[in-house]
Amino acid sequence: MRCLAFLSALLASCTRSAPTTPEIMDQWSNTNFFTMNASSLEGELVDFSTWKGKTVLVVNTASECGYTPQYAGLESLWAKYREEGLVIAGFPSNEFGGQEPGDSATIRKFCSQEYGVSFPMFAKVETAPGENQSPVYGFLGTQSGKLPGWNFGKHLVSPDGRTVQFFSTRTAPDDSELIAAIEAAIQQ
Repeated sequence: MRCLAFLSALLASCTRSAPTTPEIMDQWSNTNFFTMNASSLEGELVDFSTWKGKTVLVVNTASECGYTPQYAGLESLWAKYREEGLVIAGFPSNEFGGQEPGDSATIRKFCSQEYGVSFPMFAKVETAPGENQSPVYGFLGTQSGKLPGWNFGKHLVSPDGRTVQFFSTRTAPDDSELIAAIEAAIQQ
């Protein structure tokens, strides 16, 4: 019964507060999103400096989640705004309900075959604070004050590489508030 209450509370918020101790804030004070990098699903290091000056929507994804159909909406956003400077970056995570159990090849196959995903996808990460947290999510959490509480949480990084807005799992890719934020960031 306690597990159900916890899960209900977690899903209700779909957001976690990011730790903001002075030490953590100092760790990221000289960092900009575009100075970071991460490994793609294929194991290639992707230098985010190639996206400098673009708007980036970072999404923690999962293939076996009730929100997995958001892949279709994310692909539509990518198709619509890519030429205007939007990058979508998918970061699979198995943290929430074990809903991304596959390896990189399985994830790529699923995303390609089921949703035609063509936006950049990265190796599995952990978003939660701790020693295994992805540096990308350490930075995003520090900048926005929020981390995903479930799959398909979204961080919108402005072209300055430092301004980050968080949108919860329940914010669909076609949500008017998210679209307005993307369009405003692209215009910067």
